[in-house]
Amino acid sequence: MKPTERFSDRVANYIKYRPGYPVEMVAFLVSQMSSPCDKTCADFGSGTGIFANSLAEHFKAVYGIEPNPEMRSAGEQNLQHRANFFSLNATAEHSGLAPGSVDLITAAQAFHWFDQDAFQNECRRILTGDGWVALIWNNRLTNTAFLKRYAQLLSRYATDYHEVNHQNLTADQFNRFFQGGYRLHTFNNVQRFDFAGVLGRLDSSSYSPKPGTPEFKSLREELSHAFQDFCENGWVSFNYETQLYLGRVG
Repeated sequence: MKPTERFSDRVANYIKYRPGYPVEMVAFLVSQMSSPCDKTCADFGSGTGIFANSLAEHFKAVYGIEPNPEMRSAGEQNLQHRANFFSLNATAEHSGLAPGSVDLITAAQAFHWFDQDAFQNECRRILTGDGWVALIWNNRLTNTAFLKRYAQLLSRYATDYHEVNHQNLTADQFNRFFQGGYRLHTFNNVQRFDFAGVLGRLDSSSYSPKPGTPEFKSLREELSHAFQDFCENGWVSFNYETQLYLGRVG
């Protein structure tokens, strides 16, 4: 399946159950820009608009680059109240934006889906001379008994879970992309779910088994047992380290 098609049938769960981004991280990112209210941002792989919505609070204009029609439509609906948000049917490799027109490029939960060399060239083309690139992920932790078990079940049952994991990215890949140098900043993030929320969070992921498959049934059965074993008053926490790679492509 093409990366641009992977989330077409998961939009509703993506909107409802995917984590947002810490206000501290957004504030830090904005603080690195002089006069952000006069600056233009392009959010690549903007999806349903989770991160673009935060950016639109601070920047003069935010362009959402999203090739998936279902995700893009959801983003347009979710950000219809943002007059400074502009949705583009385009890819990370060919945005259609004018040369030297963007002060900040962001990609939240998205860079690992891109052709990295082509995206790097596109960043160089559309960024201003001192423009920044921010690559962001909510990295789910395994620091509780439930989250350890959750990760084990994904490894056992989830379709191509390891192949599409953003944690496969290496330091060499980041160094090659950020040829002007970069720094990694980390922030805490958390979600709280009942069991319905756990299932929704699972089904927001492209690697979650499809209904009707043996893996779908087995994963849910074992996940139910894990939830009962480790929940507290009917709830579990999904803990994340939000990672912000901020630098220049050179």
